[in-house]
Amino acid sequence: MDGLRTLAVLLVLVYHQAPEWVPGGALGVDVFFTISGFVITRLLLAEYARTGDVAMRSFYWRRWLRLVPALLTVCALCAVLAFTRLPGFDGAWPSIALSAVFVVNIVRAAQPGVFSDTTALLGHTWSLGVEEQFYLLWPPLVRVLLRRVRPRTVLIWTVVLCLLPVLWRFALWSPTAAHRIYNGTDTRADQLLAGALLAVVVARLHAGDPRLEALRRWSGRLAWPALLMLALIAWQVPMTGTNAWTTAWYTVGFLVAAVLSATLVASLELRPRALLSRALSVAPLAWTGRNLSYGLYLWHYPLGRLLHDLGVGAGLLPATLAAGFAAALASYYLVERPLTRRKHRRATAR
Repeated sequence: MDGLRTLAVLLVLVYHQAPEWVPGGALGVDVFFTISGFVITRLLLAEYARTGDVAMRSFYWRRWLRLVPALLTVCALCAVLAFTRLPGFDGAWPSIALSAVFVVNIVRAAQPGVFSDTTALLGHTWSLGVEEQFYLLWPPLVRVLLRRVRPRTVLIWTVVLCLLPVLWRFALWSPTAAHRIYNGTDTRADQLLAGALLAVVVARLHAGDPRLEALRRWSGRLAWPALLMLALIAWQVPMTGTNAWTTAWYTVGFLVAAVLSATLVASLELRPRALLSRALSVAPLAWTGRNLSYGLYLWHYPLGRLLHDLGVGAGLLPATLAAGFAAALASYYLVERPLTRRKHRRATAR
């Protein structure tokens, strides 16, 4: 799973700096959505199975520690650079403010044409807005469902909710609604819910259940084709820009990406000894995905603008990669890891 995170964030990073190499590199965000839906739902179900409830306050505190301090660090650096005369950071304050409160996606969704400079500097944080808004709604709903209905009904609810965004995209679709569909939490929720559905299915099936064995067998058979299909989409299918606003992709395409991503996640979760799982579990790849993927995603976009302003031309991609890794490492060791250790010490003390 962690190795898949690394591949996804690298795909996005290359797409933002050299889109001609991977016109559909924004697909990395789609993969991230499905992974996030799976991981969060698995944590919620495991806590409920262990304690009989979900401590929402603790859940949101953990999410805050995981996401917000690192984001605020990026915002702080951008705020400092906003006082310079670098063109890429001119008028950066609206983007910084919107990013800090996770609403960039809402602002972008309301812009039918070319995105304005309001969100330009930290425009990539639109995906963080989608995830955070999903986290505000899905965990409380899961808690209510687990308390009041049978596990099978939880599964049915998740299936229905996963299909609703597809119908909603059909209802909304027009070329002028592309930004609304691409950035809306309601129109992208099926990608997170596809991962959530997988988590519910895996949690519901006991070891030795023939249905779990069938899921393990078929996910293994389809994992490589799913990976190759995702790679082909990233290589050949543009997703953003006027020429990429197609009915097929902006209605069912997002769900197709989610199903392919969920197939990979299922294989990695249920077949840890398979070749693909072992390949994506190589220590550097897995460690980077587990500890640096979020920092890489946060830092690469503003650092790319900074390097461009400083005159880096042909070597912008490798320079951004190097700077992004350096910044993500610094963020991990100086911001994220100390807070995580402090959280664990408090939990142990309690």
